[in-house]
Amino acid sequence: MPSTMYDEQGCYLASAIGHESERRFSASLPNRRVMSEPDSSWWRRMLLRRNVVTLLAFLGFLNTYMHRVNLSVAIVAMTSNRTLTAPNGTEYQTAAEFDWDMPQKGNMLSSFFYGYVTTQLAGGWLGSRFGGVRVLGASVFASSLLSLLAPTAAYVGYVSLLVTRVFTGVVQGVTFPCIHAVWSNWAPPQERTKLASIAYAGGFFGTVVAFPASGYLANAFGWPSAFYIPAVTALVWCVAWFVWVRDNPQDDRWITRHELELLERSLGSVRNEKIPHPWAEYFKSMPVWAIVCAHFCQNWGFYTMLTHLPSFVTDTLNFDIEKAAFLAALPFLVMSVGLFFVGSFVDMLREKHIFTTTQVRKIFNCGASVGQAIFMVAAARVHDSSLCIFSITATIGLGALAWAAFSVNPLDIAPKQASVIMGISNTFGTLAGIFSPTVAGYIVRDKTRAEWRIVMDIAAAIYASGAVFYGVFASGDLQPWAVKPNSDQNDATK
Repeated sequence: MPSTMYDEQGCYLASAIGHESERRFSASLPNRRVMSEPDSSWWRRMLLRRNVVTLLAFLGFLNTYMHRVNLSVAIVAMTSNRTLTAPNGTEYQTAAEFDWDMPQKGNMLSSFFYGYVTTQLAGGWLGSRFGGVRVLGASVFASSLLSLLAPTAAYVGYVSLLVTRVFTGVVQGVTFPCIHAVWSNWAPPQERTKLASIAYAGGFFGTVVAFPASGYLANAFGWPSAFYIPAVTALVWCVAWFVWVRDNPQDDRWITRHELELLERSLGSVRNEKIPHPWAEYFKSMPVWAIVCAHFCQNWGFYTMLTHLPSFVTDTLNFDIEKAAFLAALPFLVMSVGLFFVGSFVDMLREKHIFTTTQVRKIFNCGASVGQAIFMVAAARVHDSSLCIFSITATIGLGALAWAAFSVNPLDIAPKQASVIMGISNTFGTLAGIFSPTVAGYIVRDKTRAEWRIVMDIAAAIYASGAVFYGVFASGDLQPWAVKPNSDQNDATK
């Protein structure tokens, strides 16, 4: 009897069926473009629709982080005197365009997070209700428009720019929760860590790109370009996202029959359905609280370093600001690159049954957190600059291992409700991002190594406590409250 052979990724390996089956399949879905060439080359694997979704998600997060951090660089140009050169070679100074004092600048830089924290739960619910693709695309589109408006808002007045930044946080608050709604439809259990980790890497890579890119744009074309250029690139991304990505694989006209069958076998029915949300069960579930705790603890250390690393390096190692800025970007580059590879390794350990999903999540999150605590303590105490930079880089770089565990964990315990669980988790994670820089600011007043040691020790203790809590209460098993009666929801990760 004629048959078609294909691998576990949905790519053809050999075909003896001819075109009749594909003809019937195409006729049943006339708007779908069926790819039937028997080819298992690497480039065809890269063109699998779930990989295209992952690549575009990576670029989407990169764009959102550009909008998030561009003000950190632009505000320097906005509030500093500039030295210009006249055509005759004479240098002269121009006054700063905006006379904002340090408290005003601090409030402006933190205003994003005041909005960001308010829409985490909403993002999770909207993603599960209307589809993560639509919500993420709308979020980036709105963020782009606000970035285009930011320079005009700044010229109108301080308050108008502050409000613009708050609303930028509001519209971006949905991004991390709603992407889980995308993965619930597009990420097979055996690949979910890899696909999610690559997408998340876009955000951290965006942080690395944003600082030098915004600085170059501000110097070369004026500070408004640091808002305009990222806005335009994000709008181009929105077009690609809405044209090429669908919430449900069944609606994707370019998907192959075999990839669609793979997704349906591994994820069950992924057609539009009303997702139940047992809110009381969320807050009674210790595996959910384990995710929340891990997220909070990771973000405490991450934002401590993100906001204060240049100051720490300058104060304790006496580096100049240019060198400090470069070293501040290095650890985040290591983390973003690590996320590209860690996810595949985690999925391999699960797929080959070397560890269960529960074991691999605990090993990676707890191992990373303990390592981060050790390196954080070391960074505050070593006097050799090379060892200090290595310790800081290791602290942040190990975050890639943790993110490949706790951030994907909602898809393990409740695939259909993962977006809401991520919303709960990221709400607490954002609070850590608000509180940790504030605590550090109160402690470090004289810029001494002893003060920085206290900041680092607090972060280390929080990392360690997160490892203990997650190690005791985390789970990689599908939770009973996440399964509807008579559901065909399928999970092959236990």
